[in-house]
Amino acid sequence: MKINAKEVKIESYDVFTYRRIRRAIGYLGISLPILLVGFSLISFFQTQIQPSISDYYYTNLREIFTGTLCAVGLFLIRYKGHGNTSIWKNDNLLTNVAGIMAIGVALIPTNPADFSQKIYTFIPSAKTWLGWLHYGFAGVFFLILALLAINVFTIGQVNETRTPKSILNENNIYKFCGYTILVSLILVPISGKFKLFAYSTLVFETIALFAFGIAWLIKGRALGDQGKIGQKLYQENNAVDTEKILEE
Repeated sequence: MKINAKEVKIESYDVFTYRRIRRAIGYLGISLPILLVGFSLISFFQTQIQPSISDYYYTNLREIFTGTLCAVGLFLIRYKGHGNTSIWKNDNLLTNVAGIMAIGVALIPTNPADFSQKIYTFIPSAKTWLGWLHYGFAGVFFLILALLAINVFTIGQVNETRTPKSILNENNIYKFCGYTILVSLILVPISGKFKLFAYSTLVFETIALFAFGIAWLIKGRALGDQGKIGQKLYQENNAVDTEKILEE
């Protein structure tokens, strides 16, 4: 059987394109809380640090909140993952639903402290159930992100036995990130009700977003896969970063 070098090269470009999309999703997830809190510390933007990420919808930084979430949502919807007979491991289905949830979180905000602000929302209604719908979208979004990290991202190395696995193996990182998201998801409503400490809801949401972003960055090989990094994270012995091969 003759191997078509051109087809192999195109397939490799496809793989690297997916890696870049994963990195874009990861960077967006990590940058959201950093940008919101960072700009809140600059007096020019006239925005105080908010009790939660969602509360930024009603501030001068709303465009960063909605724009970032919509970008994440669109990337997730357009990301064509692998199918699977189990819906809990169906990459394509889970990312599509997560993308829709992210856009829902952006366009249907939490209830404001002052309901007169509600006129500036995508759906100009003061119905309180819309705020609970926002929380529903957010909960499903984070739950799916956890499932992706724990159930989907770990599929590639389940039966990998070439070399002993390092504690820094990518599967360990994915699981840690996934369970961190789940724990944060549980602590967010608890902190909202009992006010565990100052900005506790914001802190737990930020931890969940960081875990989400790290998982996608590792999956997108943001640190590269050359030398020790390739061995520790991906059980690969690459003398050169695999993405640089096609660039030469």
